Amino acid sequence: MQMLQVRPQIHQFNHVQEFAEFFNIGAGDFILTHEFLYTPYLKELHLDADFLFQEKYGVGEPSDEMIDAIIQAMEGKEYKRIIAIGGGTVIDIAKLLTIKDAKHALDLFEKKIPLIKSRELILVPTTCGTGSEVTNVSIAEIKSKHTKMGLAVDELYANHAVLIPELVRGLPYKFFVTSSIDALIHGVESFVSPKSNAFTELFSLKAIETIIKGYQQIIERGPDYRLNILSNFAFGSTWAGVAFANTGVGAVHAMSYPLGGNYHVPHGEANYQFFIEVFKTYNHKQPNGKIKELNEFLGKILAVDDISCVYDKLAELLEQLLNRKPLREYGMKEEEIETFTDNVISGQQRLLVNNYVPLSRNEIRDIFHALY
Repeated sequence: MQMLQVRPQIHQFNHVQEFAEFFNIGAGDFILTHEFLYTPYLKELHLDADFLFQEKYGVGEPSDEMIDAIIQAMEGKEYKRIIAIGGGTVIDIAKLLTIKDAKHALDLFEKKIPLIKSRELILVPTTCGTGSEVTNVSIAEIKSKHTKMGLAVDELYANHAVLIPELVRGLPYKFFVTSSIDALIHGVESFVSPKSNAFTELFSLKAIETIIKGYQQIIERGPDYRLNILSNFAFGSTWAGVAFANTGVGAVHAMSYPLGGNYHVPHGEANYQFFIEVFKTYNHKQPNGKIKELNEFLGKILAVDDISCVYDKLAELLEQLLNRKPLREYGMKEEEIETFTDNVISGQQRLLVNNYVPLSRNEIRDIFHALY
């Protein structure tokens, strides 16, 4: 039985110039990034590579329309390497650009063409949460289906994952919080996944501890203190990514997709809405299983004597960083509780199989209802 796989080589550099020199970036390289990253960090390096700014092809999280437009912009050019410098959107798109003869994103997600990797892939995350640089997963909104779809195949693994904390310094506070909460959820969901084991747990627990302790320092010393501990969050995100690349994530992510797909709620923020309620439901259904170990671990970090209160304490901590809103405030309608529930059950079995314990349709509906 395979227990752990870490596919990309993982690198760290203090500055972008060191990264560019190490990988000898130049002709034959295609770099997908943002103009707000290119101007301060890349422009002055005068790299002989082709750059494309993702925001020129759409805003927000990746969609099939955005991906198709970028694929079309690359037509007729030969590239040996795809390099992504950005957040989850840029990274998830870049993974798909390595597939031979890809023309339409939907064909990839529905596996209508052979998935053959034809280019080397280098991923440089600039947020504190996606973990996508070490996973084989790409997620995109499929406009015609009004939801998100995921593609998880080994061909999407990067050859190299590169951590450069300098690139995270300009991340606005809210996006720092939502992206790092996403990483925290990756760590927590992977720990209780049926696929977790002694090796993945090491990565899960280290990520959870690092991120929560970082939050405690930020709450005590103020939001700007995050700039002093960005390396901790960069490592925490990648550790959580290694964990969930091997175990998968579950109902928190599955339930967030209809909200994100229909109302364009950023991924980390959408996950945040469901995190505590899903784990309270798990805990109520089976408090003496793997979740008991998680609760005791969280209780020590949060200094909670009564672990039955651990999720209330965790919610209190996260609320000091970012207020959680009722789902209705995003525009969700009450009648969508039923349709979103059915959407999750029919479209997210890939994730639901990773639940700590199975959730019935009524239980999924009740979580939507409680948060509405």
